[in-house]
Amino acid sequence: MAHLKSGTLGITILLGLLTAIGPLSTDMYLPSLPSIQRHFEATTGHAQWTLSAYLLGFALGQVFYGPLSDRRGRKRVMLVGLTLYALANFASAFAPSLEVLISARFMQGVGAAGPLVLARAIVRDLYEGREAGQQLARMGTIMGIVPALAPVLGAGLEILAGWRMNFLAVVFLAIALGIAVVRQLPETLKQPLPSPFSLREITRGYGALMRDSRFTAFALLSAATYAGLFAFISGSSFVMQGHFGLSPAGFAGTFGVMVLGYIMGTVIAQKIVATKGSLKAIEIGTVLQAVAGLALLGFSLAMPHWLPGLAVPMAFYAMGVGFTLPQSAAGALMPFPDRAGSVSSLLGITQMSFAAVVGALVGAFVAKSPVALTATTALMGLVGLAALPRIRRVSPFS
Repeated sequence: MAHLKSGTLGITILLGLLTAIGPLSTDMYLPSLPSIQRHFEATTGHAQWTLSAYLLGFALGQVFYGPLSDRRGRKRVMLVGLTLYALANFASAFAPSLEVLISARFMQGVGAAGPLVLARAIVRDLYEGREAGQQLARMGTIMGIVPALAPVLGAGLEILAGWRMNFLAVVFLAIALGIAVVRQLPETLKQPLPSPFSLREITRGYGALMRDSRFTAFALLSAATYAGLFAFISGSSFVMQGHFGLSPAGFAGTFGVMVLGYIMGTVIAQKIVATKGSLKAIEIGTVLQAVAGLALLGFSLAMPHWLPGLAVPMAFYAMGVGFTLPQSAAGALMPFPDRAGSVSSLLGITQMSFAAVVGALVGAFVAKSPVALTATTALMGLVGLAALPRIRRVSPFS
């Protein structure tokens, strides 16, 4: 069977679905978090570790996928990640205790790291400059549509069959994507790195990137941007269902407003990148995040029981993320065509590990007050804005 070709809608959809595995694994089971907490008779903070453990696994997995794919090829390594992801979801579905579920969620993260890291590396293999930014934005749109539907689907599955069905459903998705990768995805790595795959070589390569301002500027922006979004993701189910008293279905609908903002951001960003370049999209996105974050904090302090004061500013923050996150990835990848896998890995490590720490801190305090969530999101928006001068100095975009 013929492989999909670069520049076609088919490869965009496939790569977009592979990147969507990450947010799907968080958003689909969010409506079930309170049920999981009650089922295992756990505290809010303890139940929250099912989310943070996934992010920690996601960060750890990215250490190896990129460097290994730079030497062995993208396709084979991606299939390893998908297989591990499917097995870990199966284990989650039948976890007898919260400790086992947390461990299985950690392994889910390790498995899911592969598709995201390698999809970005494949984009760098196939595209240059603005085309890379546009392709990542298109993939971001798909990555937004899938989790927009995920909480609704997750709530429905819980109502029909309980929270464990969320994980079984994802097993079938992982199998379908694995078949698509085998049959449709071409191998895009043209020149494997000659250096051996070893911890010493991985450390040396990452060290060189961390000393390069062309990478670190975009890594800082990416980490702050995603951490602000994840602060909301990790605490939203408890705030909306606990503080505002929404049902799981009501939470899913309100959460969808935020995801719609993200999708709109990625769609508008594609047009801006095509006409004015990726740097302009980043500038607009960072300002949106900072202003929306401050509005979110202000409403939570002045009108703490007004739901639109939470949902609307967060939708605009997510719109800024749709501008910023894909283009920050493109900016980090562009200067390093020979190490696209390693760059994608290290970018994900910094982004996800920072988000996991932020999510754990929010989870520890969010049951007491929604301000823990809104203040964190506002702070991350300001950090992203503060990174903008460095981005301008090292930008590879013309």
